[in-house]
Amino acid sequence: MNMESHHSRPFSLRVRTWLLLGPLVGLLYIPAARAEEPHDPESTLRRLVQANAERDLATMSKYMSHDVDAIGYTIDGRKYIGWSDLAADMRSEFDSVVKLEIPITNLRMWNNKDVAWFAMELDYIRYSNPADLAQRMVLRLRETGVLEKRNGRWILVAWHESTRHHDSGTEQTAANGAALLHRASDTQPAVPNGTDLSGEWEVTEIEDNKKYVATLNAQGTGPYTWQGGQFSTTSFNDRRWQGTWKQTGNDREGAFEVILSEDGTEAKGIWWYVRVGTRDNIPPRQHGGSYLWKRLTPPPTAP
Repeated sequence: MNMESHHSRPFSLRVRTWLLLGPLVGLLYIPAARAEEPHDPESTLRRLVQANAERDLATMSKYMSHDVDAIGYTIDGRKYIGWSDLAADMRSEFDSVVKLEIPITNLRMWNNKDVAWFAMELDYIRYSNPADLAQRMVLRLRETGVLEKRNGRWILVAWHESTRHHDSGTEQTAANGAALLHRASDTQPAVPNGTDLSGEWEVTEIEDNKKYVATLNAQGTGPYTWQGGQFSTTSFNDRRWQGTWKQTGNDREGAFEVILSEDGTEAKGIWWYVRVGTRDNIPPRQHGGSYLWKRLTPPPTAP
Protein backbone atom coordinates (compact mmCIF):
# COMPACT_ATOMS: atom_id res chain seq x y z
CA MET A 1 0.00 0.00 0.00
CA ASN A 2 1.54 3.26 -1.12
CA MET A 3 0.30 6.18 0.90
CA GLU A 4 1.95 8.79 -1.26
CA SER A 5 0.06 7.70 -4.39
CA HIS A 6 -3.38 8.61 -3.03
CA HIS A 7 -4.99 11.98 -2.43
CA SER A 8 -6.63 13.01 0.81
CA ARG A 9 -10.32 12.23 0.77
CA PRO A 10 -13.25 12.86 3.10
CA PHE A 11 -14.65 10.02 5.12
CA SER A 12 -18.17 9.02 6.09
CA LEU A 13 -17.42 6.73 9.00
CA ARG A 14 -14.67 6.45 11.45
CA VAL A 15 -13.21 3.37 13.04
CA ARG A 16 -10.72 5.81 14.83
CA THR A 17 -8.08 6.02 17.44
CA TRP A 18 -10.56 5.45 20.03
CA LEU A 19 -10.76 7.51 23.20
CA LEU A 20 -14.04 6.00 24.18
CA LEU A 21 -15.74 7.41 27.30
CA GLY A 22 -19.48 6.78 27.70
CA PRO A 23 -22.66 7.66 29.68
CA LEU A 24 -24.36 5.74 32.48
CA VAL A 25 -27.05 3.17 31.75
CA GLY A 26 -30.36 4.69 32.79
CA LEU A 27 -28.96 8.18 33.28
CA LEU A 28 -31.70 10.74 32.68
CA TYR A 29 -30.92 13.07 29.81
CA ILE A 30 -30.04 16.57 31.00
CA PRO A 31 -29.02 19.20 28.40
CA ALA A 32 -25.43 20.22 29.07
CA ALA A 33 -26.28 23.91 29.22
CA ARG A 34 -28.69 23.32 32.14
CA ALA A 35 -26.79 20.59 33.98
CA GLU A 36 -25.46 21.36 37.42
CA GLU A 37 -21.72 21.49 37.98
CA PRO A 38 -20.50 18.08 39.26
CA HIS A 39 -19.03 18.31 42.75
CA ASP A 40 -17.33 14.91 43.16
CA PRO A 41 -15.08 12.70 41.01
CA GLU A 42 -17.75 10.14 40.14
CA SER A 43 -20.31 12.68 38.91
CA THR A 44 -17.53 14.39 36.95
CA LEU A 45 -16.62 11.15 35.21
CA ARG A 46 -20.27 10.47 34.43
CA ARG A 47 -20.57 13.99 33.02
CA LEU A 48 -17.58 13.29 30.80
CA VAL A 49 -19.00 10.08 29.39
CA GLN A 50 -22.38 11.73 28.89
CA ALA A 51 -20.69 14.56 26.97
CA ASN A 52 -18.88 12.01 24.80
CA ALA A 53 -22.19 10.34 23.93
CA GLU A 54 -23.76 13.72 23.17
CA ARG A 55 -20.74 14.67 21.03
CA ASP A 56 -20.19 17.68 23.25
CA LEU A 57 -16.49 18.43 22.89
CA ALA A 58 -16.73 21.70 24.84
CA THR A 59 -17.88 19.89 27.99
CA MET A 60 -15.25 17.19 27.53
CA SER A 61 -12.61 19.91 27.28
CA LYS A 62 -13.86 21.45 30.51
CA TYR A 63 -13.22 18.31 32.57
CA MET A 64 -10.08 16.95 30.90
CA SER A 65 -6.52 18.04 31.48
CA HIS A 66 -4.90 20.41 28.98
CA ASP A 67 -1.44 19.87 30.45
CA VAL A 68 1.10 19.61 27.66
CA ASP A 69 2.48 16.41 29.18
CA ALA A 70 -0.88 14.76 30.01
CA ILE A 71 -0.88 11.19 28.68
CA GLY A 72 -3.77 8.96 27.66
CA TYR A 73 -3.75 5.52 26.07
CA THR A 74 -6.48 4.11 23.86
CA ILE A 75 -6.95 0.60 22.46
CA ASP A 76 -3.96 -1.15 20.90
CA GLY A 77 -1.59 1.11 22.82
CA ARG A 78 -2.06 4.34 20.89
CA LYS A 79 -0.89 7.29 22.98
CA TYR A 80 -2.05 10.89 23.19
CA ILE A 81 0.12 13.58 24.74
CA GLY A 82 -1.67 16.81 25.52
CA TRP A 83 -5.15 17.89 24.48
CA SER A 84 -4.90 19.09 20.86
CA ASP A 85 -4.35 15.75 19.09
CA LEU A 86 -7.06 14.09 21.14
CA ALA A 87 -9.50 16.91 20.42
CA ALA A 88 -8.83 16.65 16.68
CA ASP A 89 -9.57 12.92 16.71
CA MET A 90 -12.71 13.44 18.77
CA ARG A 91 -14.00 16.00 16.27
CA SER A 92 -13.37 13.53 13.44
CA GLU A 93 -15.26 10.82 15.31
CA PHE A 94 -18.20 13.09 16.11
CA ASP A 95 -18.44 14.17 12.47
CA SER A 96 -18.43 10.57 11.24
CA VAL A 97 -21.38 9.23 13.25
CA VAL A 98 -25.06 10.12 13.43
CA LYS A 99 -25.54 8.83 16.97
CA LEU A 100 -23.52 7.52 19.92
CA GLU A 101 -24.65 5.47 22.88
CA ILE A 102 -22.08 4.71 25.58
CA PRO A 103 -23.63 2.96 28.60
CA ILE A 104 -21.46 2.34 31.64
CA THR A 105 -21.96 -1.23 32.79
CA ASN A 106 -19.66 -1.15 35.82
CA LEU A 107 -17.87 1.64 37.69
CA ARG A 108 -15.80 1.73 40.87
CA MET A 109 -14.28 4.91 42.21
CA TRP A 110 -11.78 5.57 45.02
CA ASN A 111 -10.39 8.86 46.24
CA ASN A 112 -7.97 10.30 48.77
CA LYS A 113 -8.26 14.03 49.37
CA ASP A 114 -7.73 15.75 45.99
CA VAL A 115 -6.91 12.62 43.95
CA ALA A 116 -9.35 9.94 42.73
CA TRP A 117 -8.95 6.87 40.57
CA PHE A 118 -11.45 4.56 38.89
CA ALA A 119 -12.03 1.28 37.07
CA MET A 120 -14.91 1.27 34.58
CA GLU A 121 -16.49 -0.97 31.95
CA LEU A 122 -18.64 0.43 29.18
CA ASP A 123 -20.01 -0.23 25.71
CA TYR A 124 -19.25 2.21 22.89
CA ILE A 125 -22.10 1.95 20.38
CA ARG A 126 -21.79 3.96 17.18
CA TYR A 127 -24.35 4.53 14.44
CA SER A 128 -23.08 5.77 11.09
CA ASN A 129 -25.99 5.16 8.70
CA PRO A 130 -28.76 7.76 9.10
CA ALA A 131 -31.05 5.67 6.90
CA ASP A 132 -30.74 2.55 9.04
CA LEU A 133 -30.18 2.93 12.76
CA ALA A 134 -30.48 -0.83 13.13
CA GLN A 135 -26.90 -0.98 11.86
CA ARG A 136 -24.45 -0.28 14.65
CA MET A 137 -20.95 -1.13 15.80
CA VAL A 138 -20.31 -2.09 19.41
CA LEU A 139 -16.96 -1.83 21.20
CA ARG A 140 -16.87 -3.34 24.67
CA LEU A 141 -14.21 -1.54 26.68
CA ARG A 142 -12.58 -1.23 30.06
CA GLU A 143 -11.19 2.07 31.35
CA THR A 144 -8.94 3.11 34.19
CA GLY A 145 -7.88 6.62 35.04
CA VAL A 146 -7.02 9.34 37.55
CA LEU A 147 -8.80 12.58 38.39
CA GLU A 148 -7.34 15.49 40.32
CA LYS A 149 -9.18 18.31 42.04
CA ARG A 150 -7.95 21.64 40.73
CA ASN A 151 -9.41 24.99 41.80
CA GLY A 152 -12.53 23.28 43.05
CA ARG A 153 -13.14 21.23 39.89
CA TRP A 154 -12.32 17.55 39.29
CA ILE A 155 -10.24 17.03 36.13
CA LEU A 156 -9.37 13.78 34.32
CA VAL A 157 -5.57 13.89 34.16
CA ALA A 158 -4.68 10.36 32.95
CA TRP A 159 -6.57 7.47 31.38
CA HIS A 160 -6.07 4.10 29.76
CA GLU A 161 -8.54 1.95 27.84
CA SER A 162 -8.54 -1.53 26.34
CA THR A 163 -10.99 -3.97 24.83
CA ARG A 164 -12.64 -6.65 26.90
CA HIS A 165 -14.19 -9.99 25.92
CA HIS A 166 -17.73 -9.45 24.71
CA ASP A 167 -20.67 -10.64 26.72
CA SER A 168 -23.08 -13.25 25.39
CA GLY A 169 -25.74 -11.77 23.13
CA THR A 170 -26.61 -11.05 19.54
CA GLU A 171 -24.29 -8.07 18.95
CA GLN A 172 -20.90 -8.66 17.37
CA THR A 173 -18.25 -6.62 19.17
CA ALA A 174 -15.57 -4.69 17.31
CA ALA A 175 -12.10 -3.99 18.62
CA ASN A 176 -10.51 -0.93 17.10
CA GLY A 177 -10.86 1.62 16.65
CA ALA A 178 -10.86 5.95 17.22
CA ALA A 179 -10.97 6.99 15.89
CA LEU A 180 -11.98 5.24 16.57
CA LEU A 181 -9.66 4.35 15.43
CA HIS A 182 -9.97 0.77 15.11
CA ARG A 183 -7.70 -2.25 15.39
CA ALA A 184 -8.27 -5.93 16.12
CA SER A 185 -8.00 -7.48 19.57
CA ASP A 186 -5.72 -10.45 20.19
CA THR A 187 -8.68 -12.74 20.86
CA GLN A 188 -10.94 -13.48 17.91
CA PRO A 189 -14.69 -13.92 18.48
CA ALA A 190 -16.76 -16.76 17.10
CA VAL A 191 -17.77 -16.83 13.44
CA PRO A 192 -19.15 -13.29 12.84
CA ASN A 193 -22.96 -13.43 12.85
CA GLY A 194 -22.79 -17.00 11.59
CA THR A 195 -20.93 -16.01 8.40
CA ASP A 196 -17.88 -18.14 7.61
CA LEU A 197 -15.24 -15.90 6.00
CA SER A 198 -12.65 -18.64 5.52
CA GLY A 199 -10.89 -19.33 2.26
CA GLU A 200 -8.56 -17.66 -0.21
CA TRP A 201 -9.40 -14.16 -1.39
CA GLU A 202 -7.83 -12.19 -4.24
CA VAL A 203 -7.52 -8.63 -2.99
CA THR A 204 -7.15 -5.80 -5.51
CA GLU A 205 -6.23 -2.22 -4.68
CA ILE A 206 -8.17 -0.49 -7.45
CA GLU A 207 -6.13 2.69 -7.88
CA ASP A 208 -2.79 0.85 -8.21
CA ASN A 209 -4.21 -2.37 -9.69
CA LYS A 210 -2.13 -4.16 -7.09
CA LYS A 211 -3.21 -7.74 -6.35
CA TYR A 212 -2.36 -10.21 -3.63
CA VAL A 213 -3.96 -13.23 -1.97
CA ALA A 214 -5.34 -13.41 1.57
CA THR A 215 -5.87 -16.72 3.35
CA LEU A 216 -8.48 -16.24 6.07
CA ASN A 217 -10.00 -18.40 8.78
CA ALA A 218 -13.71 -18.50 9.60
CA GLN A 219 -13.36 -15.36 11.74
CA GLY A 220 -11.83 -13.39 8.88
CA THR A 221 -8.26 -13.38 10.19
CA GLY A 222 -5.17 -14.46 8.31
CA PRO A 223 -2.10 -13.48 6.30
CA TYR A 224 -1.88 -11.96 2.83
CA THR A 225 0.91 -12.07 0.28
CA TRP A 226 2.17 -8.48 0.41
CA GLN A 227 4.78 -7.09 2.83
CA GLY A 228 4.06 -9.78 5.44
CA GLY A 229 0.48 -8.60 5.69
CA GLN A 230 -2.18 -9.74 8.16
CA PHE A 231 -5.94 -9.08 8.07
CA SER A 232 -8.13 -9.16 11.19
CA THR A 233 -11.90 -8.81 11.14
CA THR A 234 -13.33 -6.62 13.90
CA SER A 235 -17.00 -6.48 12.89
CA PHE A 236 -19.37 -8.21 10.49
CA ASN A 237 -23.02 -7.19 10.45
CA ASP A 238 -25.58 -7.41 7.62
CA ARG A 239 -22.77 -7.95 5.06
CA ARG A 240 -20.85 -4.87 6.29
CA TRP A 241 -17.35 -6.22 6.91
CA GLN A 242 -14.88 -4.14 8.91
CA GLY A 243 -11.39 -4.91 10.07
CA THR A 244 -7.74 -3.98 10.26
CA TRP A 245 -4.60 -4.74 8.27
CA LYS A 246 -0.95 -4.72 9.28
CA GLN A 247 2.20 -5.02 7.18
CA THR A 248 5.44 -5.86 8.98
CA GLY A 249 7.47 -5.67 5.76
CA ASN A 250 7.07 -1.90 5.43
CA ASP A 251 5.88 -1.15 8.99
CA ARG A 252 2.39 0.09 8.18
CA GLU A 253 -1.10 -0.59 9.42
CA GLY A 254 -4.63 0.56 8.87
CA ALA A 255 -8.25 -0.48 8.58
CA PHE A 256 -10.85 -1.38 5.96
CA GLU A 257 -14.58 -1.54 5.36
CA VAL A 258 -16.16 -3.58 2.56
CA ILE A 259 -19.65 -4.83 1.72
CA LEU A 260 -19.93 -8.56 1.01
CA SER A 261 -22.09 -9.57 -1.94
CA GLU A 262 -25.26 -11.53 -1.27
CA ASP A 263 -23.74 -14.70 -2.70
CA GLY A 264 -20.59 -14.26 -0.59
CA THR A 265 -18.21 -14.37 -3.55
CA GLU A 266 -16.87 -10.81 -3.55
CA ALA A 267 -16.67 -7.66 -1.48
CA LYS A 268 -16.18 -4.01 -2.39
CA GLY A 269 -15.16 -1.06 -0.24
CA ILE A 270 -12.27 1.05 0.99
CA TRP A 271 -9.06 0.84 3.02
CA TRP A 272 -7.06 3.49 4.86
CA TYR A 273 -3.95 4.07 6.98
CA VAL A 274 -3.70 4.62 10.72
CA ARG A 275 0.09 4.38 10.96
CA VAL A 276 3.12 4.57 8.66
CA GLY A 277 6.37 3.91 10.50
CA THR A 278 6.57 6.31 13.43
CA ARG A 279 3.80 8.51 12.07
CA ASP A 280 0.68 7.49 13.97
CA ASN A 281 -1.45 10.64 13.83
CA ILE A 282 -2.93 9.99 10.38
CA PRO A 283 -6.57 11.15 10.18
CA PRO A 284 -8.76 8.06 9.64
CA ARG A 285 -10.20 7.44 6.17
CA GLN A 286 -8.32 10.36 4.61
CA HIS A 287 -5.44 8.38 3.05
CA GLY A 288 -6.14 5.08 1.36
CA GLY A 289 -7.96 3.66 -1.62
CA SER A 290 -10.60 1.27 -2.93
CA TYR A 291 -10.77 -2.50 -2.47
CA LEU A 292 -12.18 -5.34 -4.55
CA TRP A 293 -12.09 -8.77 -2.90
CA LYS A 294 -12.91 -11.93 -4.84
CA ARG A 295 -13.11 -15.46 -3.46
CA LEU A 296 -10.70 -17.90 -5.09
CA THR A 297 -12.29 -20.79 -3.23
CA PRO A 298 -16.04 -21.56 -3.02
CA PRO A 299 -17.88 -20.09 -0.03
CA PRO A 300 -18.09 -22.65 2.79
CA THR A 301 -21.35 -24.54 2.94
CA ALA A 302 -23.38 -23.85 6.07
CA PRO A 303 -23.76 -26.93 8.27
